[in-house]
Amino acid sequence: MPDQVPIPVNPLWQWPPDPRGVLRWYWSGWFPVSINLAIVSLACAVYLWAAPSLEQTGTLSWWVLGIWARNLVLVVLVAQGLHWVFHAGGLQGGDKKYDPRPFPRQGRMFTFGDQFWDNVFWATASGVTIWSAYEVLIWWAMANGYAPVWTWSDGAVWFVAFFFLIPIWESLYFYWIHRVLHSDLFYRFHALHHRNTDVGPWSGLSMHPVEHVFYFGTALVHFVVPSHPIHLVAHLMFFGLYAITSHTGFEGLWAAGRKRVHLGNFHHQLHHRYFEVNYGTLEVPWDKFFGTFHDGTEAGKVMMKERLKTRSRR
Repeated sequence: MPDQVPIPVNPLWQWPPDPRGVLRWYWSGWFPVSINLAIVSLACAVYLWAAPSLEQTGTLSWWVLGIWARNLVLVVLVAQGLHWVFHAGGLQGGDKKYDPRPFPRQGRMFTFGDQFWDNVFWATASGVTIWSAYEVLIWWAMANGYAPVWTWSDGAVWFVAFFFLIPIWESLYFYWIHRVLHSDLFYRFHALHHRNTDVGPWSGLSMHPVEHVFYFGTALVHFVVPSHPIHLVAHLMFFGLYAITSHTGFEGLWAAGRKRVHLGNFHHQLHHRYFEVNYGTLEVPWDKFFGTFHDGTEAGKVMMKERLKTRSRR
């Protein structure tokens, strides 16, 4: 079960204002140990030791394959590591697991008849490839003057702020592309991801290639907003790796009776269970604004049923 029900949303969007609540929200979301901070730190390390320079990326060459290989290694290490800890190795047992049913499962709905191999295939063959293609495109565009590049003359404040703005942009972007993917025109592609009613780390990036094009299309904002290549690496890593960590199926990593790292996302887990709720994230509560929010309570379930009943009558 989640640690908080009803599910809280970012108090920045609540009235009356709650400055202390907002400060607590952002502090706990980033410090002292968080997935957000880990991704930014990893992005810095990748940029320093596993990324090309802008001078190299002006022409397509072997650096393209290097980006794909690096992203593949990252996904395998993170997804398989978490899969072993929580599922294959079962180091935490069923404690703090959202769905008590065992993961992975078998069935004809999955590629290869197996949920694990289905997820691995789509996450790597499609997910890593399209993630890397967007990264290559923006690197090349920055190097050739087609995308604006941040420089120190633009100010250090913007350099730091960009990292903190990524989750806010993700909330806006993800909500709307998610609604599009649930439309009659595109759901046939999104249905591949929704095979996973119970999820594991590999489920997070298990999507149809068409959905991956939408999902990682978040990077196109770099054609408009001035950024440094390290922002690009962190941005795409946030979408790629956060999808993995938030789909562990567990509320967090616990040890000695304490939650050491928050991982799971009960808000999104409910989307996998009920499909027509919680399209966005909690950073900007679009679901509350548009009536698609399920707060994890029985009252939330009743509201969902009433909304769907009303929609079916139209």
